[in-house]
Amino acid sequence: MHSPFIIIKKYIRYWFTSSNRKGHGVHSPFVFDFIIHVLNDKKEKACYEKIESHRNKLLKNKAYIEVEDFGAGSSLTKSNRRRVDKIAASSLKSKKFAQLLHRIVQYYKPDQIIELGTSFGITTAYMAEGNKSATVHTFEGSSAIAQLAQTHFEKLSLVNIYSHQGDFDVLLPSFLEASSTIDLAFIDGNHREKPTLDYFRKLLSKSTDETILIFDDIHWSAEMERAWAEIKAHPAVTLSIDLFFIGIVFVKKDFKVKQHFSIQF
Repeated sequence: MHSPFIIIKKYIRYWFTSSNRKGHGVHSPFVFDFIIHVLNDKKEKACYEKIESHRNKLLKNKAYIEVEDFGAGSSLTKSNRRRVDKIAASSLKSKKFAQLLHRIVQYYKPDQIIELGTSFGITTAYMAEGNKSATVHTFEGSSAIAQLAQTHFEKLSLVNIYSHQGDFDVLLPSFLEASSTIDLAFIDGNHREKPTLDYFRKLLSKSTDETILIFDDIHWSAEMERAWAEIKAHPAVTLSIDLFFIGIVFVKKDFKVKQHFSIQF
């Protein structure tokens, strides 16, 4: 993981070299539409308050749980016995980005959604609320974390979420083998270069012209930056958007020229 100082330096550079979030100077009609109707959508959605209420409960939960960690691990502690509020504070996607995922799902209406890294289910809930007709398959390594997430899904009455608990490297190949296509995937489960690229290639094999792949923490470490660079350069990726904390890629074949955008967010 990069030190906080390096991440701040990288963020400052990103901010001053990125396109204005009003869409000025963006010559792609598709990206301009994304900026105006998704990125800059400030409307308060009906689900926001109830999902954030669950986040707040997690941030106040001082209970200890035993955590199996199949990924890069916590940057704060390596102990398997961890407090819920500490996990929530360090691992949950911020309100700003969780709600962006909701708007992406709401706008593009993907039917088959995969999430690698449920955590306590905040982003899962936001995506499931974005399209109630979608099927959301979420994968989590830790059984204790997955159980807590499931209780929140039930309290939120979200019946379009299917939870899978265990090692992604074991679960994902068999799941994809039984799947026809993947419309949207949010990859937030293993912040290392090789696993991230492996997930990308596996998901790409089930992609369509409308598939959206979203990668978390693309500037978290040198490894993740190398993975992001390789993903952007892949011939199937025709459009990529860097929002610093997440990276979004599209595989639309009608984009004849590969394009990459960094946009302030």
